Parts: sequence; structure tokens; C-alpha cells
Amino acid sequence: MNIPKHIDVDQAVANVKSDDTIMVGGFGLVGSPLTMIDALTHWDVTNLTIISNNVGETGKGLGILLQQGKLKKAVGSYFTSNREVAKWYNEGKLELDLLPQGTFAEAIRAGGAGIGGFYTKTAVGTELAQGKETRDIDGETYLLEKPLKADVALIRAEKADTKGNLVYYKTARNFNPIMASAAAYVVAEVDEIVDEGELDPEAIATPHLFVDALVKSRYVLTKEGVVDRGR
Repeated sequence: MNIPKHIDVDQAVANVKSDDTIMVGGFGLVGSPLTMIDALTHWDVTNLTIISNNVGETGKGLGILLQQGKLKKAVGSYFTSNREVAKWYNEGKLELDLLPQGTFAEAIRAGGAGIGGFYTKTAVGTELAQGKETRDIDGETYLLEKPLKADVALIRAEKADTKGNLVYYKTARNFNPIMASAAAYVVAEVDEIVDEGELDPEAIATPHLFVDALVKSRYVLTKEGVVDRGR
């Protein structure tokens, strides 16, 4: 089976450079591209800005990159899943940009849609609004949020066809589809690659035009934790 977009994981992470902004899918470790994250832990890159819901967990996923000192900044919503994030922040070793989760998702969607920004009432009057523009609309105050975009997106799907169309598994879909639209280079980590035409067109959430490369996943997330399939 000819799979023109299927590449080795090391080829995939070779597109990540120091000082890049990287979108990484996942909620906790669910829907997270663990094979590519693992490869990044062995890649000589630093000063990365990570746009992800959270920074993995302590010693897991993106949490390993944090421990290695490869992260300059994290943009996300739920940093408490990894207690070390607060430690690195308080020691001045990590910048944080905390966004409400709905705002986070909409900012990524706006980045992919070419929208220059959007107004929301969420976070008005809180510390998260400091330094941001506000506007009165119909007697209510709204906060201007800017779009999020990235140099590279590392996303996770269940299946791909040889062209790169993607389908996702239940809630593991999370932020992955919108991240695929908001980065200059997109790599999808998948469990299975099938022939073109085998996927149900109605199930495809990410069209192949958004996907530059495919990587076969080595890891599966179970109730017992992350299992290495040795692929």
C-alpha cells in the first residue's frame, strides 16, 4: 500500500526547530500524540512555546519536555494536571499564558479561520483580562482575544487514509481538529492507516488538505496507563 504521507517519527520531529511555537493535541494524556512527544524528548530543541490544554502530567507526555528544560512558554487552560508547572513558573523558568478553555479553543479556531480576534465576556474583570483591550457592546463589557497559530501542530487521531483524511476516537478528538487548521505544518499520529475510500466520509473530521504527514503510533492509553506497543 503506497502511503505518500507516512513518514518516520524522527522525520516528523525534524520539522520542529528551537524557538518554534508548537500546538499539541490532547486533554490530559487522552488524544495526545505520545509517540511524537517521546521523539521530541530525544531531539535537540529548546526555547519552545507549547500551545496545549495542559503540560502533560508529571514525568509524562509534555511533562518530560518540561523537566528537560526545553519549554520557554506554555499557553493553555489546565496546568494543574502537572504540579511541576507551578514550580517552574514560580522559579521564573517558564512563562504561562492561562486562557479559559472555551477561549482557548475559540482562539485556535480563529487562528485556523484567519480571524484577527474575537470579543468574549469570559474573564472580564479578572486578572486574566489585564493588558487586554475591552469594548462596550450593547451595554456589556467584552474582552478582545487574539487568535492562536503555530509553526507546527502535533495531533492525534484514530485512523487515517493514505491521503491523510482523519477520524477520531470519541473524546480523544478534543482539540486535535482545530489545531490541524491553525499550523503551518501538521503531523497526525494515528493507530491505523487504511486505503483511500475505506473511511466513512461522514466520519472524517479533518480533511487531508490540512495534514502534511502521518506517523504510526507506538503507544496506547489504557486504564492502567500508557502502554508501549513496540511498533
